[in-house]
Amino acid sequence: MARRMATKVYRLFRNLGVVGYSSKKNIFGIHPLVVSTAYIGLSIGLCYLLRRAVKSWMSDNVFRDILLEFLTTLEMCISFFELIVVTENWGIEAYAIFLFLLVLIWERTWTDASACPYTALEEVIEGQRDYSNAALRVFGQLAGGLVTFSLVQLFWAMELVHTHKGKAFEDCTADLQVPMCMGAFIEALGTCLCRLVGRWLSFTGNKFASLINALCTTVIVVAAFDTTGGYFNPALATSLKLGCEGNTFMEHFVTYWVGAVIGSVAAYYIFNSQKVQDYLEGFKPKTE
Repeated sequence: MARRMATKVYRLFRNLGVVGYSSKKNIFGIHPLVVSTAYIGLSIGLCYLLRRAVKSWMSDNVFRDILLEFLTTLEMCISFFELIVVTENWGIEAYAIFLFLLVLIWERTWTDASACPYTALEEVIEGQRDYSNAALRVFGQLAGGLVTFSLVQLFWAMELVHTHKGKAFEDCTADLQVPMCMGAFIEALGTCLCRLVGRWLSFTGNKFASLINALCTTVIVVAAFDTTGGYFNPALATSLKLGCEGNTFMEHFVTYWVGAVIGSVAAYYIFNSQKVQDYLEGFKPKTE
């Protein structure tokens, strides 16, 4: 009875394309995309549980903030390293779908961390945080980003599926396909647009804010994918592409750090300008 049921389940999974691949190249013959999805999901789940533990066991102080930023950035960068594999094998469409879903998940689970350096700078400008606290949070983000590949490499080195074959020790190449100044402009513009959308949605209290934000983020990232990679996050870009063949340190820094920070600061001042605030008054949620 049990054997018959197992056979039926296997046939169902085979018809769905979950299994049936060569078991010599893919663990248990599982579809590589299923393995990549499971790996991303497991990473998100473990990092979420670790953040819950940190919040429960540590009092609210700067060391807790650093650790939360470390774990959040680690979670984000692990996901994007695996998205490199997804994109190489299933194209930009698969990347866009994963990114859309990830943004939705992270918006609901990243309550006490941002995994993005320029948000700490924005809080300094707004007077919500001092420079030393912001710098420590950025340190936590960079630490999380820089240790990520060592963990990813361990997983890739097992080569559980054929899409991971050789990935652990493969030389990385830069995503910047345009001159440095143009790349910095693209990263600045994309960051500015993302932050303006986020601020507008927060201001209006739109009930579909999460979906709109995820959709806009995905569209903006995909639009820049073939020029800079569309990172719009210095910690993410540093984790995935610092030191890769094709860019100097200066090109990387100006494009992904200077560009993104300029875009973030520009979004802050644009959104808080008097003309924009006057215009947005019409979008304010009505209170009874």
